[in-house]
Amino acid sequence: MGNRLDGNIASAADRTIVITGGNSGIGRGTASMLAGMDAHVVLAVRNLDKGRAAAKSMRGPVDVRELDLADLASVRAFAEEFSDPIDILINNAGIMAPPLGRTADGFESQFGTNHLGHFALTNLLLPQIRDRVVTVSSIGHRMGTIDFDDLSWERRPYKPMPAYGQSKLANLLFTSELQRRLTEVGSSVIATAAHPGLAATNLYRLQGNRLLASVTEAVIGLISQDEQQGAVPTLCAATADIPGNSYVGPRRFKETFGQPKLVGRSREAQDAEVARRLWAVSEELTGVEFPEL
Repeated sequence: MGNRLDGNIASAADRTIVITGGNSGIGRGTASMLAGMDAHVVLAVRNLDKGRAAAKSMRGPVDVRELDLADLASVRAFAEEFSDPIDILINNAGIMAPPLGRTADGFESQFGTNHLGHFALTNLLLPQIRDRVVTVSSIGHRMGTIDFDDLSWERRPYKPMPAYGQSKLANLLFTSELQRRLTEVGSSVIATAAHPGLAATNLYRLQGNRLLASVTEAVIGLISQDEQQGAVPTLCAATADIPGNSYVGPRRFKETFGQPKLVGRSREAQDAEVARRLWAVSEELTGVEFPEL
């Protein structure tokens, strides 16, 4: 097969697919295409009104459920109330480079939302998942490092983009360790990851300096893909015949746009020991462990 994945998107008809943050951006693009394939799509969203509005624009059976990844109580409530089998879980929701904020449980908002919320959700739902877990990372993972001494930026000056990079690196380390554990217990479920490259979505609506934000949005608008194009790597990671721990991204110009292919990751994202340590710390922080399967 090689790295090229053209045409390697399989049918999703009649499959139940839960996607976090499916009301906007890449998530909306992914959900819309899956619904168009006659999948049963469940939008797990923080804002029900926005979720319902997005669902109305999609074809097929689209349900909307409340989920706030920045609140572990909400994550647990979602998992307790969702009893149906799930074919595919897509961990898509995320925030990028906001001012310093804290989740309901006191974690730095990007690490808490992008990684810990999805970590808890995945492990709570895993006994119901039949096919795969897809986690959306970013080319920004390459600027990240896992600072185990200060994961929530309590001791050092907060830097939004390095904090984002840490959370996206955590997504890839989570994927690799999840796959290792699934293989170890003989599960047929696989874990994959994807990144959209550059896509013109509200994720890039930076807060703070208005001039910098407007210039950044203008530049991204000139060189980026729309949300449908940006969703293709996620769609591929969710449906294509690829091995566990695959990472899918765009093919062209430093993985910023183009058709999907299997892509590489940073050296730290391949560190099995860091992945194991992050998993152990994440279990401690969330109180959620890898389930018996």
